Amino acid sequence: MKLLMRVISLTHAVMAVLFVGGGLLLILMAIHMAWTAVATGIGEAASQKIIEAIGLLAAAVVALQIAQTVAEEEVVRAAHVSGPTRVRRFLSRFLVVLVVALAIEGLVATFRGVHENLAQLPYAASIVAAAALLLAGWGLFIKLNVPAEKLEPEAMEEAKREDRKLA
Repeated sequence: MKLLMRVISLTHAVMAVLFVGGGLLLILMAIHMAWTAVATGIGEAASQKIIEAIGLLAAAVVALQIAQTVAEEEVVRAAHVSGPTRVRRFLSRFLVVLVVALAIEGLVATFRGVHENLAQLPYAASIVAAAALLLAGWGLFIKLNVPAEKLEPEAMEEAKREDRKLA
């Protein structure tokens, strides 16, 4: 069983490295896109490309945050997401980045739709609505999770001790 747990931990480490690699590639693509946009001259086309570069940076933030979460929770801490406190902490770390990235992507899609094709605005609105729905669902989850967390105060204390170790 210990061997299996080490293999799983190693797999999580590899996944974290791949997420970091993907995030770095997205950052490089965003830099290239912004540089190319500015090099062709300042104007509406350049602003569209810069807005798209911001969307790529938002995706890069998501990839890097997922890498950090996986590395900290599954590799460094070797924590098993089973109790209410762990589940809330893990989901919260992921969802905060996801909601922000979706909101930014919705903004990018809105700008693109307004300037290129008004028929795309319903799709942009659906991205923003999805971000809002995720945020509301996350808030409801946290509210409903509080009583469960109160049943195991030692788990919260353990999580706080682990946070101090990582700092």
